[in-house]
Order: sequence, then structure tokens, then C-alpha cells
Amino acid sequence: MKKIIINGGNKLSGTIPISGAKNSAVAIIPAAILCDEQSSIYNVPNISDRDALIDILHLLNCETSLNGDLLKIDSSKLENKKIPLELSKKMRASYYFMGALLSKFKHVEMYFPGGCNIGKRPIDIHIKGFEALGAKVKIKGDLYTIDAKELNGTNITLDFASVGATINIMFAAVKAKGKTIIRNAAREAEIVNIATFLNNMGAKITGAGTSIIRIEGVEHLHRTMIEVIPDRIEAATYIILGAMIGDNLKIENIIPEHIDALLSKLKDMNVKYEVDETSVTISKCDNVKSTNIRTEVYPGFVTDMGQPMSVLLTQAHGVSLFEETIWENRMGHVKYLNKMGANIKNGNTNSVTIGPTPLYGCEVEATDLRGGAAMVLAGLIAEGTTTITSIEHILRGYDSIITKLKNVGADIKIEDDEKDLVNM
Repeated sequence: MKKIIINGGNKLSGTIPISGAKNSAVAIIPAAILCDEQSSIYNVPNISDRDALIDILHLLNCETSLNGDLLKIDSSKLENKKIPLELSKKMRASYYFMGALLSKFKHVEMYFPGGCNIGKRPIDIHIKGFEALGAKVKIKGDLYTIDAKELNGTNITLDFASVGATINIMFAAVKAKGKTIIRNAAREAEIVNIATFLNNMGAKITGAGTSIIRIEGVEHLHRTMIEVIPDRIEAATYIILGAMIGDNLKIENIIPEHIDALLSKLKDMNVKYEVDETSVTISKCDNVKSTNIRTEVYPGFVTDMGQPMSVLLTQAHGVSLFEETIWENRMGHVKYLNKMGANIKNGNTNSVTIGPTPLYGCEVEATDLRGGAAMVLAGLIAEGTTTITSIEHILRGYDSIITKLKNVGADIKIEDDEKDLVNM
């Protein structure tokens, strides 16, 4: 079993480069099968979700080559096959093959996707969108079978501005006959990145990044390339860390407007930082003010930043209120923060943090991807040694996290059967 071992308390200085966005890459990779030729995807993060998606591509008879952060996908010999449970359950993003295969073949068979246990994660909004385009959906246990004689453009209003549903419906509509309009669409930066990839292939998509997306169906999508945008959640994680233990820590290769909500909140909390066009430089703040946080859909304070942010709240002076509005099971990490010395009272979707409190190293668990990131941050500021188990969640979404942190002064390693693995 792999574990992360951290000896806390080291100040961190130097530069952490931010990798390509997980939430963009995991949709762009399935989108590549819509291309009738070869796609080249640059700045792909080295995460286990990438590898799991490549396994599905190989099942579908795609040829791939991976050279550093460049992934080439040849889908010219694509075959439509049932995606089995052992592949679909590895990550949430496997469901993007639903929209892409439906668009390409008008038929999909695959099992319900996996992912972090952060609450109920139904795909009913995706299914309603497919049905509005003319598909029929059969569900038997966890097996979804989706068929359509043809897909026809239509008006679709999402019940909730779901990122996954917006992307999946966009995939399904890109080869449908006529025009599709998605209203109450999610507005995340990753959606703009994905729409740009499709447009580079020859799709006709306008409005990505706004609440109304218009798609004019096309018959053929050709060879193209795209660069994955920087990961705003990875950037946010390290910026929050810098506010607690940084010494002119520079977070490089970011797009600052993608994290406006975080930077604004840090300013309210008395955290000082310098921001330029592509980086943020930040040092430890000795007088962090308490604050109230409510997660919202983008461009508000996004849910994925909440768990790392909860660690900073333990170091803030006063009472901080936190409300989670997206997922009902985002608080699994709180019991481990309390085990380390935090003073957090939490319900199902909200918490009250009284600080500041010193944290002490002990054994904790990564309950999910962002909860695992919170444990890493807590371990780095804690006194003593922290051991984190279930670290596969962390490796799903953070490229080279051990190497990046070691390079700026952290005492951190992965142990696997008493052998150290440092190149993760």
C-alpha cells in the first residue's frame, strides 16, 4: 500500500509550475474520438485519470503515443465497443465517452462511471439532454445503453449548470442535424478549452464560457491540435499552501482570472500576494482573518477549492463559516483535520471553524481527491510526521505532486512496501 509521509514545518520557497488542467484534459481525451483522423493534445497532466482514459481509447481501437506532456490520438480506426465496468469505474470522466460515442455511432453501451465519493452524482441531466436530441436510453443495473436513429438539434435548458452535462451534450450535438442551443450551460474555463478543441476540428460552437452555447451540427471533424489550459485547482491548492508556509513561493504558469474568486477571498483574509500575467508569489501570513465561504458554480468560489481552503481556515483568527452547495459529502476530511488538532464543527454540508489552532502530525486518510490535497497541506504545516493513506485519490488529479513539493523544500515522500518513490 502506498502512503505519503510528510515531516511538517519546512518553509517553502522557489517555484511550483502548474500542469495542464485535469478537468479539461479528462474531457478533451474522450473528445478526440470525434475526430476522424489524428489529434495532438499538448500540456496533458501526468495523472492516473489520463492513463485510465487511454486504456479506454485502446479498447476502442485508437492508437496513442505519449511523449512527455504531448498525447497523440489516432481515431481513424475507431471501433464502437461496450466499455466494461472495470474501466468505467476508475474515474468520473469516463462518462464523456457517452456523448462522444453517441455522436459518432448513434449507439453507446457502458457502465456507470466511478470517481470520488463526494455525494450522489447522478447523470440524469446528461440523459435528459441525450433524449432531447432524439436518443433512447435503457438502464439495466449500472449498464447504460443509448441508441438513436438520428440526432437532431434542439433547445435544451439544463436544470443545473452542470459541467459534465454541458460537455457531454455538446459532444452529442456536435454531429447532430441542425442547431442545438444549451441554456443555463456551465461557464467554466475548461469548457472554453474543450469547445476550442472541437472548433479546431471543424465544429461550429459559439458561446462557450457563457450560459448559452449554440452548436451547429457538422458531418466531418478533421485532424487538429490543442493545448490544455493550466489547472486552476492545482494552482489554488499551492497558493493556499503558500499563505500558510510560503517564503516568496511562486506559483507559475497560471491564468489569474481563472482564480479570481480565490484571490479575492485571500485579500479579504489579509493574505498578501503579488500577481502578474502568469504567476502568483505568496508568503506566509501571520495574521490571517477569519471569513465566510459559500461554494458556487463558476465563476464563484468553486467546490474543488473548498477542502484545501478548509486547512487555511484552521489558521485564521476567529470563527469561519463554510457552506458547501454543490455536493453533500465534501466534509469527509474534517474528522482528520480535527484529529490533527483543528477545531471544526461540521454538519453534512457546512462547518464552523474556530482558529487559529496548531496542527500535529498523525495518520490520516485521503477520503477523495481534494480531501487528499487538504491532508497534504495540513501535513506540511503540522508539527511532526503525518502519514496519509488512500493516496490513489491524490494521484488521480495532481501531476508530480511529490516532486514539485520537494523541489521547494518540503520533506515529503511516497512509501510503497518500505521503498521510497520520489518521481510521482
